[in-house]
Amino acid sequence: MRNYEIMYIIRPNIEDEAKTSVVERFNSILTDNGAEITKVDEKGKKRLAYEINDFRDGYYVIVNFKGDENAVNEFNRLAKFSDDIIRHMAIREDDQ
Repeated sequence: MRNYEIMYIIRPNIEDEAKTSVVERFNSILTDNGAEITKVDEKGKKRLAYEINDFRDGYYVIVNFKGDENAVNEFNRLAKFSDDIIRHMAIREDDQ
């Protein structure tokens, strides 16, 4: 198992209950695919460097977990189809 970090941005005009639901849904996608979540850091609403889909702000979430590429691939696949996530990025952390 390798260490990964996924950062994703949720659209800013979403309600609090729906935002919580999105975070829980995407955390469960990772755990259902064999990942072990070590940390979920909700950074909150921040200004974007540039406009994305007519949004100037976004709600940032960073998830650290241990898993394999199957969990990352499934997260990426479903995040692309989600209207609630406007950007996402997954990186593998080096084992030093």
